[in-house]
Amino acid sequence: MTDRQDMEYARQGRIAAVVIASAGVLAMLAPWIVARLGLAPKYEILMYLVSMAAFIWSLVVTLRIWQKTRQ
Repeated sequence: MTDRQDMEYARQGRIAAVVIASAGVLAMLAPWIVARLGLAPKYEILMYLVSMAAFIWSLVVTLRIWQKTRQ
């Protein structure tokens, strides 16, 4: 692997890490945000779905990085 490829994989890994952390924070704060803003419970469920989609996306990205580095 070249240094350029390593830097690209590192950048993708950092993006995935930020998405994972953001999704976790959103999932933990969803009840508080809904209660604080007085929103309907459907918005809390929407926040959970968004965080779940972010977790799945980051899992796919991480698996692709792992597969590329095994070659």
